[in-house]
Amino acid sequence: MNEAAATLGPPERLHPIALLSSLAASARGMWGLFAAGGYFAIQGHWFLLLVTFGVYTVASLGSALIRWLKFSFRVGQREVRIDSGLFSRTHRSLPFDRIQDVTIEQNPLWRVLGLARVRFETGSSAGAGEDDGALAAITLQRAGEIRDLVRASRGLAPAATAAEAEAEEVAVFAMDLRRVLLAGVFNFSLAVLGALVGFTQTIGGPLGFDPFDMDFWAGLVAPGTPIGDFVMNNRATLYSAGAFVLLMVGLATGLLRTLLRDYGFRLDRTAIGLRRRRGLFTVTDVVLPGRRTQAAVIASGPVRSHYGWSELKLQSLAKEDGGKGAHVVAPLADDAEIAGVLGAISWQPPAAPQWQRVSLAYVWALAIGLSPLLLIIAGQALLFWYAAALLPNPVSGEIDGRFNTMVIVSGLILFALLATIALRWLAWRRYAYAFDGERLLVRSGWWQRRLKILPMRNIQSVDYLQSFIDRWFGTANLAFGVAGGGLTGHGIRALPSETARQVREQLLSRFR
Repeated sequence: MNEAAATLGPPERLHPIALLSSLAASARGMWGLFAAGGYFAIQGHWFLLLVTFGVYTVASLGSALIRWLKFSFRVGQREVRIDSGLFSRTHRSLPFDRIQDVTIEQNPLWRVLGLARVRFETGSSAGAGEDDGALAAITLQRAGEIRDLVRASRGLAPAATAAEAEAEEVAVFAMDLRRVLLAGVFNFSLAVLGALVGFTQTIGGPLGFDPFDMDFWAGLVAPGTPIGDFVMNNRATLYSAGAFVLLMVGLATGLLRTLLRDYGFRLDRTAIGLRRRRGLFTVTDVVLPGRRTQAAVIASGPVRSHYGWSELKLQSLAKEDGGKGAHVVAPLADDAEIAGVLGAISWQPPAAPQWQRVSLAYVWALAIGLSPLLLIIAGQALLFWYAAALLPNPVSGEIDGRFNTMVIVSGLILFALLATIALRWLAWRRYAYAFDGERLLVRSGWWQRRLKILPMRNIQSVDYLQSFIDRWFGTANLAFGVAGGGLTGHGIRALPSETARQVREQLLSRFR
């Protein structure tokens, strides 16, 4: 037995509740099984339905039990070792001096049982989709002991009691329930419609129910049917009701998602960085080392900006939930609060930089790219308008209503394309960059406003990009490589070619 193995403690198992996590993961992949079950139910094959679900249930329970039995971990004075796998065994060692972040999470059931999930992040796969190491369900006391061991390995002695640990922290930012609900209003989302589309596309066929298929509505609201006549006589009211329902769905989705995620949001400054706690049902407790922060993004929009609110994200080598290095540290804050959060990691907010605008080619390039589609849609709208106005139905002698519908649809598409170009022009008016000491600032967007703060020491690469349209306008794009992931699109677009070369040279000069 080598010295490292000798210093490890005895093997420990996860709590049996971890079996539920494995079963939940299996349930998330059951969409195909649900579709098959729906088909068997419609066809009346109940025996096949029971056999299918029975076999899947037994297989899921068996595989979950085997994974739990073959999973163990050992904690020593210098490392954590995680052993897993049945036929292909994996022995993963995580030295304490390589562990950059220890995250403790609790869902409602685990809080009742005094359990927690522990995630270790070493930075070896920052931005990847998998954890460096995780313990799915151990006691909260044991989770705290492991975190204290990691802290001690860095020379940060753990507090003797929880009260002393709280006393060492300095409050930086917090959100009460009212602020959380206000953030939910600004987080308007129609993501639930996307989930509904996926659901109907999966099992809508066997059930004969797909509201996103035009054929589904064709027979339902056909002229001469009760529903069809009602729709034709109350179109304005139904359009208004539909818009109101979409508005309510978007508001409700934004409120619910924000409440579940950010309830009890609290940010404190600790000896190694920022400690963030949030969540209604699943409470997460994350420590973000300040020295691992690579970039900052202050996000807002026309409405939020009007009321003086913004969101602050940090790009870090420490991973966020889901395996990305983007951390929201202030979901809804004013300028003074954002300055306080940045100051907690020894960053300064931008003062009054000398902004340099990008070329108007930023707008023209999009307009040229959309011009073929604009011409096609405009021609189609004129064609349908001509057909609706001059070509009556040969049977009834009346104007075919389908032509009018296609004119309206083509007009809406044309309006959307023109609105896209108009939004690009509004974005161009804000698009600018500036050097602020040893930092590069990039301001972009109108609807989704972003102010990116990039320390030049953290920019690892600078790519000079130029398409044939860029060469036509005499412009170029710069793309910056910044470690951590999670926040994409670092760069400056539509710079005059010579200016782009000068900015690139200035950023690369620090390597020499």
